[in-house]
Amino acid sequence: VQLQASGGGLVQTGGSLRFSCVASRRMFSNNGMGWFRQAPGKEREFVSAISWNGDSTVYADSVKGRFTISRDNAKNTVYLQMNSLEPEDTAIYYCAAGRGSAASRGTEYYRYWGQGTLVTVSS
Repeated sequence: VQLQASGGGLVQTGGSLRFSCVASRRMFSNNGMGWFRQAPGKEREFVSAISWNGDSTVYADSVKGRFTISRDNAKNTVYLQMNSLEPEDTAIYYCAAGRGSAASRGTEYYRYWGQGTLVTVSS
């Protein structure tokens, strides 16, 4: 396994969760990382991304101000802190490692994908 995500679960509206995604060093160093999600019956969509050194971050409009992406390169780990969760955030969340060092919204930019972790937000 090269990308291992954890932290999903069931939470009430307004609650918080934090995802962690641990990557192999070969995959993680110097690579931009991203989070995507896929809700039932919908296409996979971009959530957030971070450049290799954390200097640049990008968010989908739907999560801006509620979610925060960060990374710890010493631990080969990228995090997604999710606050003020809403039922619309219910989805399987995937972490991904980019082909380059930048933060990108594009699905095609990402070469490696984790297995996905489920978040269910109850109303």
